[in-house]
Amino acid sequence: MAEPADMILPMLREMRAELLARFERVEARVDAGFNTTNRRLDAMEKSLASFKQALTADSLLSKLVTGEFEERIETLERSIKRIEALEQKVQELEAQK
Repeated sequence: MAEPADMILPMLREMRAELLARFERVEARVDAGFNTTNRRLDAMEKSLASFKQALTADSLLSKLVTGEFEERIETLERSIKRIEALEQKVQELEAQK
């Protein structure tokens, strides 16, 4: 019959191999989980960047539209002032007659 010391070392080697195999499987599952999480985070970051670009574009477009609208209002105000000035001149000319 084998000595207990001779039986323990092979058993410990076997247990070590089993534990190593289990750790490798766990590590593979954890790595797969991290890869999935990283892909999801990348997709979220791309969506966020796209959303920020859309907001920037919308903001710029709003400023452009607002600016054009303000320019049109200023043009109309200048035209009204010219018309009022012309009406005043017409009234002055009529008063002189």
